[in-house]
Amino acid sequence: MGSALFFLTLTSLKTVAKQNQLVRFRMASTAATFGLKDPSLIRTQGFVNGKWVDGEEGGKITVTNPANNAELGTVPEMTLTQTKEAIAAAADAFKSWSKTTAKHRHDLLMKLHRLMLQHHDDLGRIVTLENGKTLTEGKGESAYSASFIEWFAEEAVRTYGEQIPSSMPGIRNLVIKQPIGNGIFTPWNFPSAMITRKLGAALAAGCTSVIKPPPETPFSALALAELASRAGFPDGVINIVTTQKNVIPIGKEICESKTIRKISFTGSTPVAKLLYGIASSTMKKVSIEAGGNSPFIVFGDADIDDAVEGAVACKFRGSGQTCVCANRIYVHSSVYAEFASRLAEKVAAFKIGDGLLSDTTHGPLIHEKAISKVVKHVEDAVSKGAQILVGGKRRDGPGSFYEPTVLSDVPAGPSTFFGQEETFGPVAALIKFETEKEVIELANDTDVGLAGYFYSRDIGRIWRVAEALEVGMVGINTGIIANATVPFGGVKESGLGREGGHGINEYMQEKLLAFGGLDK
Repeated sequence: MGSALFFLTLTSLKTVAKQNQLVRFRMASTAATFGLKDPSLIRTQGFVNGKWVDGEEGGKITVTNPANNAELGTVPEMTLTQTKEAIAAAADAFKSWSKTTAKHRHDLLMKLHRLMLQHHDDLGRIVTLENGKTLTEGKGESAYSASFIEWFAEEAVRTYGEQIPSSMPGIRNLVIKQPIGNGIFTPWNFPSAMITRKLGAALAAGCTSVIKPPPETPFSALALAELASRAGFPDGVINIVTTQKNVIPIGKEICESKTIRKISFTGSTPVAKLLYGIASSTMKKVSIEAGGNSPFIVFGDADIDDAVEGAVACKFRGSGQTCVCANRIYVHSSVYAEFASRLAEKVAAFKIGDGLLSDTTHGPLIHEKAISKVVKHVEDAVSKGAQILVGGKRRDGPGSFYEPTVLSDVPAGPSTFFGQEETFGPVAALIKFETEKEVIELANDTDVGLAGYFYSRDIGRIWRVAEALEVGMVGINTGIIANATVPFGGVKESGLGREGGHGINEYMQEKLLAFGGLDK
């Protein structure tokens, strides 16, 4: 009996050692593909309760570089059972993490922030390789991502309650704020920043989290988990579940879990509605940043040079794959020809290619499905009278490339796809307008309302238009609006709640403490 038990134990240890050796080999091989200064930032497993784990059923998700379709590596296809384990781990960790002091959470977040700055170049390179955006943009996102950790570290110590005067004698009303555990769903277009904008607030508030990153860009999420582990965050506080085939059951489990009291989602409006409906079964607190269809308006009195620069920054950042990029560009007839000519000249000088190359200005789209949507939008507009000034076709060869494009004479309103939905690609659709009243009606003629932009030097018009646009954020004489210190979110079907700014409150709930008998 003893010999048999010893043999079984020895065999088991050898099996475990062999499995660990295979994991180390896979990680080393994948890390070499990324070419990082610190290869250990590349993790090829999920992260549950402080441990790196493979999928239970052995399934793999292949992650590719959209610039050349080359395989970057694999991550596990995790299961519903593992998701339940992650939820249980987060719930158990919440018991102690939620009771830590704000100063303690601040200090850990600031340690994570320093680690992110220390590995700034590597984190940016990971973004570029799995997302496709240029290395300049990848490093820019890395800095942007770190800024949320820093901002919410400082917000952690500012979660003030309040004392409210009572209408009855002998009563004192005190309101305190307490954290709630949460689930996080993030998109591929900002694979690092969309996590830290949510996770930074959650950690600062005292929440634990279960994160489901997109299958297209999981390595950025896993690198953040690695750095958070180095920073000293306790086991179970951060959990990452990777999946592609099990998205629906895993998303349903997170939304229906009675343990998780809050979900935060960034993605398309149809998926947002689905998750919102499922989350209602347990009356969860919900933050949603869904789709947009941003208007960009150039009035006749605008500074055209500034407007062109703003349109380039707003429309073509990330090759048009941002939720707040201009989707419908309305230009007053008096400056239409000049604006169109100058914008086309700028766009014609763009160079598309691999984001790691120094002369590349714009990278690929994320995958073939994204290309197909852009093609559909352009062909539809052209069939209805639009003219192609620049671009207008996909690039032959490997990678998901579509030429940066400027279309003129695009019909106004919902008669084209530009008026109906986000293009999410590098296409500037120029639409002519005549009056302020007309363009406001056109701009608001959509079910979504995330961001809007306009250029004018008339102070009266600035106030009128800013207040009239049915959006959550307005850029006035600027094409860039987002940073960690300001609220980010939309109205109508673009979502609920706000991130950034004082978004820590989205991860807390208010509790009234009414003290009686104080006059005796």
